[in-house]
Amino acid sequence: MFANLLFAAAVAAAPIQLSPQARAAIAPVLDAIAQERAAQAALPPPNNESEPIERLGRLDQAPRLAMAKVDLSQAPAAEREAAQAAMWQAIHAQDLANEAALFKLAPPEGWFGSSRYGDDAARAAFEILQHSDLDEQRRYLPVLEAFVAFGDAEGQDYALLYDHVAVSQGQPQRYGSQLHCENGKMTPYPVEDPAGLGDRRQSVGFVEPYADYLAGAQKPAGC
Repeated sequence: MFANLLFAAAVAAAPIQLSPQARAAIAPVLDAIAQERAAQAALPPPNNESEPIERLGRLDQAPRLAMAKVDLSQAPAAEREAAQAAMWQAIHAQDLANEAALFKLAPPEGWFGSSRYGDDAARAAFEILQHSDLDEQRRYLPVLEAFVAFGDAEGQDYALLYDHVAVSQGQPQRYGSQLHCENGKMTPYPVEDPAGLGDRRQSVGFVEPYADYLAGAQKPAGC
């Protein structure tokens, strides 16, 4: 029930009308968005300045957690690309709404530091930023770096955002966090100074050996 309205909006521009099998394949993601929206619509007003950010964080994560239930192999082969596009259109639409709502809440100091907002809200804010427009990511990257320097943001968050911005601009990443699907395997994008990668990762708080990070990387739907 929840998926039908979102599905109609998501595939309006798709060149292929999806079959019931293709709709069923991506329904977990569309359901997750609709169900989280409905749940939040029934909530009372937030009690503090952190709660709105935490709610946005749940909207950000709900479809991504549901992607583990998506099995595009259940869709007809000719429709899998269109089904995946429809799924990501729905996620992107929610991301845009989350981004707009979050940045309206930005405090004068420039970011949502954990000392003021708490760890949960700070985590939610970063996840939304990570999925936001590239221009916003570039704008907030030096802000986040400054918050890391003062111990009010996670070094790993800065590293993830730095790499994402670099890769999006066609530049080598610095911390090796950004991967892509290549021949059915998650593979790192080019890394600057590969010999120093381990030291750089340790400097921002990554403790897991890089080989273990690669081995544990989850493949997205369609990889």
